[in-house]
Amino acid sequence: MSAFGGKADIELCFVVWRFKRDERNVKDTSMPRGLDHIVHAVRDLDAAADLYRRLGFIVGARNSHSRSWGTQNHVVQLPGTYIELLAVADTTEIAPHSPRHFSFGAFNRDWLKREQGLSMLVLEGCGVSDTDSFRAAGIGDYELYEFEREGKRPDGAPVTLAFALAFASDPRAPDIGFFTCFQRHPENFWNSAFQSHANTAVAVAGVVLVAKAPSDHAEFLAAFAGVESRRIPDGVMIATPRGDIEVLTPSAFTSRFGVSAPDISGGARLTALRFLVTAPSLLAKAPGIGGAHTGDITVIGQDDAMGAVLVFEPSGDK
Repeated sequence: MSAFGGKADIELCFVVWRFKRDERNVKDTSMPRGLDHIVHAVRDLDAAADLYRRLGFIVGARNSHSRSWGTQNHVVQLPGTYIELLAVADTTEIAPHSPRHFSFGAFNRDWLKREQGLSMLVLEGCGVSDTDSFRAAGIGDYELYEFEREGKRPDGAPVTLAFALAFASDPRAPDIGFFTCFQRHPENFWNSAFQSHANTAVAVAGVVLVAKAPSDHAEFLAAFAGVESRRIPDGVMIATPRGDIEVLTPSAFTSRFGVSAPDISGGARLTALRFLVTAPSLLAKAPGIGGAHTGDITVIGQDDAMGAVLVFEPSGDK
């Protein structure tokens, strides 16, 4: 596989970014990093796929990663952002962490020994330029990780998917994995046929972290996203071009969403995922899933959402 970072790859990154910018009708000329995907790590991948289907999402086919990762996934696409339902299938050949090499498989294997839920926050990437940026900012000194896998179109035709991952680390949030993802063949991955969900979800509005002192994470997240942070009541926010990253105190999180905050004794946690839906009332009919309803907002708590908090909010579009 060819190395990333040459002129062609930089130009491709700009084309992908410009495509996403135009898609969301943003007229800026900078390149901050928006939400690319969120990893929902689970012990039972079939049960996770069933959960998201019952919530009214289209869930993609089961995929396998390399043996050095030992993981399998299902993908739930929304325009420009997706949810990766992830489980560890085979631990026998998972590569360990090593100097300048972050092991995706080892991180999620160890994470799932403790719990289930949202394990990793992933932003749009540009390959090797992100590793250089993170190194300069002091938030990551990792080599770029590149890999390919086969994907399938809705008609079953195989396509090649290729990715470059640039990792970062927040020492105050060791239970959250952070990286950017650069897709070399985005036209083979994104497909509107996978994005028309029965629950009327049209976008990921953002994610919510919980931390004892949210301001402690503002500098890291600003460097990670390439967007300045700003203070909000009981927290901080990074408004990326594609979804917000919020960090709240435990009490503010519980007050806003009506569910318990996670244990943050080991550091900040990636806790909630916010969806925008055009018909919020449909979530009340999800079979076998209990949710708290506050007006038009539906919150599925950790016990019902395999360790995650899933929030469905009105999009304002009818």
